[in-house]
Amino acid sequence: MSQVNAVNVEISVLLGRSTLPMQQLLRMGRGAVIPLDAGVNEEVWILANNHPVARGEIQINDDRISIAVTRAANVYDFMAGGQ
Repeated sequence: MSQVNAVNVEISVLLGRSTLPMQQLLRMGRGAVIPLDAGVNEEVWILANNHPVARGEIQINDDRISIAVTRAANVYDFMAGGQ
């Protein structure tokens, strides 16, 4: 079991997605805003080593942002870009 405890896993949260023409992306500078396909109260994707493992909700308490896990991820929904 000690070997399992030594494994590092990168956790990331996907807030949303956007499709842009390359020309528009190259013109963007510091402070540019990229609109995402997600709404304010939609679930986010939680990824472990870039693989979807769960869905969650954003929680903001004072100056801290956290994610509450709400359910297991459906890999097929993730690949299809679904919510």
